[in-house]
Amino acid sequence: MAVKQVVPKVNYSAPKEMGSLPPELEELKLLAREIVRKECIPLEMDYLTHRPGDVVDPNDGPWVLPPTSRGECLVDGALPQRVWDRLIKISKDTGLWTACLPEEYGGLGIGVLGNFVLSEEFKRSILPFPIPEVPPILYNCNEEQKEKYLFPLMEGKSLYAFAQTEPGAGSDPASMTTRAVRDGDEWVINGTKTFISRANRADFILLLALTDPEKRQHGGITMFIVDADTPGISMTPVNTWMSEIPDTFTVTFTDVRVPHANVLGEVGDGFAYGQQWLAINDRLTRGAMATGFLTRGLEMAVEWAKSRVTFGKPLAERQAIQRHLVEVFLDIKAVRAIAYECAYRADRGEDVRAYAAAAKLVGANWGHRSMDKIMQVLGGMGEVTETPIPHWYRQLRHGRIGGGADEIQQMLIARAIFKEGVSLWEA
Repeated sequence: MAVKQVVPKVNYSAPKEMGSLPPELEELKLLAREIVRKECIPLEMDYLTHRPGDVVDPNDGPWVLPPTSRGECLVDGALPQRVWDRLIKISKDTGLWTACLPEEYGGLGIGVLGNFVLSEEFKRSILPFPIPEVPPILYNCNEEQKEKYLFPLMEGKSLYAFAQTEPGAGSDPASMTTRAVRDGDEWVINGTKTFISRANRADFILLLALTDPEKRQHGGITMFIVDADTPGISMTPVNTWMSEIPDTFTVTFTDVRVPHANVLGEVGDGFAYGQQWLAINDRLTRGAMATGFLTRGLEMAVEWAKSRVTFGKPLAERQAIQRHLVEVFLDIKAVRAIAYECAYRADRGEDVRAYAAAAKLVGANWGHRSMDKIMQVLGGMGEVTETPIPHWYRQLRHGRIGGGADEIQQMLIARAIFKEGVSLWEA
């Protein structure tokens, strides 16, 4: 069953010149960059060198994780609550807090492209700038669901988790076995999901479950909004190299009863919603993550190359170093171009699954190889965990697996090549 992609209204004017962003979006981008430069980057060392529960000043109390999301890097860092509160106030006072929301919900209506542009700026710092994380699929909520789930997300009062992957159904979600059976006005859910990010902190879970084993992805998978405190939910941490503080979990559902009123959209719409979430909220964001990390990383590498002198010459005069920096520059430009096109097409309501797969594939692969070059230029300083570089290196490598492995993205793109032909790659 096809589900129409919900796209926030885009209300920005045309760009001033070819290749430039619309002026309103350019202004918003520069605002975000300045705030990241002045407010986030100076806090990075404190954030990276402290852990939740640390007490530096008794007046501050224990330092804590970010209030909205730990960000893509899953850094175990922490800051005092008063600092997070100040950043939240800045976010709200400047309008960045609501910028990416649709106009009907008090946002700027900047769409997927605008969201990408802002995300790239925020990713220039390893410190997660506090903004609410609202997946567009939740705009499909009915009015009661909006009051209970959507609006608290917009206000930063809740967090959600997305649960699709299973121990035996990761890259092939259509083969999922988690089952939901109708029982009067309720659904009874049994099954196991794994690699579920922040499941332990989520207030509710967007859960995909099989409701018709015969139809499966063709109308047999449904998305449920499951309150995290529903009886029958248990979880165990999945220990990975990403973080020492558990943030990824295997979640088991045992006779979990969910009201029919908590079905998102219609019964059978779930697979399409899941694919939309993956394309916009996961795969495309890997492009913004890569360009954000790399732009700041390249700036750090350039400054180091200019100031670091070996054998009587600055590194900047070494041809091998110059080659590394040129290749990073080219990767940034290429990844951004591919991701911008995907975002632009998403704002037009097009099916962007192949374009999102491309953005993820190049963001993860080219992003990782370029961060490797940046680390090489920085030498030993590139391995110091009090700087963002090693954390970004790890996260970009993870991008080749999380959200669908490289091989799956290649399969999706190849499928589109044969199905859509030249229209896929012509200008």
